[in-house]
Amino acid sequence: MTQHKPIKKAVFPVAGLGTRFLPATKAIPKELLPIVDRPLIQYAVDEAREAGIEQIIFVTGRGKTAIVEHFDVAYELESTMEERGKDMSVLDPTRATPGDIITVRQQVPLGLGHAIWCARAIVGDDPFAILLPDELMVGEPGCMKQMVEAYNEVGGNLISVLEVPQDEVSSYGVIAPGAQVSDTLTEVTGLVEKPPVAEAPSNKIISGRYILQPEVMRTLENQGKGAGGEIQLTDAMARMIGNQPFHAVTFAGNRYDCGSKTGFVEATLALALEREDMGSEVRAIAERLLAK
Repeated sequence: MTQHKPIKKAVFPVAGLGTRFLPATKAIPKELLPIVDRPLIQYAVDEAREAGIEQIIFVTGRGKTAIVEHFDVAYELESTMEERGKDMSVLDPTRATPGDIITVRQQVPLGLGHAIWCARAIVGDDPFAILLPDELMVGEPGCMKQMVEAYNEVGGNLISVLEVPQDEVSSYGVIAPGAQVSDTLTEVTGLVEKPPVAEAPSNKIISGRYILQPEVMRTLENQGKGAGGEIQLTDAMARMIGNQPFHAVTFAGNRYDCGSKTGFVEATLALALEREDMGSEVRAIAERLLAK
């Protein structure tokens, strides 16, 4: 088996304003809004760590310092909890190893592609992962681990995809599929952003997880604005197809679009129902509310 350079770095674009969740996000980054009792960003970071990611790169904006503080040591809190005999293990995932979290600023909101490009100096010449925290991916193993396992087989560039009903494809970026490598791995021959239903090349939508080669940074360097007047990551990836291996991994799990209010509520309810400590109570509450 060919040895591919390991994926040890992950970029998290977290500079967005979160306007769809105002006024909740006026003073709190949307990435810190909790799904049950864990912030949205925590799920994405835990997913990356499970996949063997060692370096977390946050691309932030003004007012986002609380995201970094969440992964810092909270001396006063921990001291008080210890004195009171509280369980400290709940904070274990929030403590980053010193030096493992790096932040860069995206001073101007020029799009996802521009946000990724802001991390170019840290990524350097290494392949890297991208996780969009708004997309909450729940599976065993996690989405990024599934992708890293596929990357170890084929190398190159990979994107996570999910199959949706054909009449929903116009809301998403969609892949044009090539050869079917395995049950979950498909060659990608093209990417189409929000195609009309009749013109969509497949029903496999891009779902917020990527493994890319560092050459994408050079592609983004000279790329003009695309849809919405922003520098689009999809455009840069499309330009790389044909020059490097490009595959899609069909994620075995559930996706929740936490960039929307309804998706956020769905994720909260779904994960609460799965919890041993509260699932039965939440189900009873839901049944009681639905009966009204």
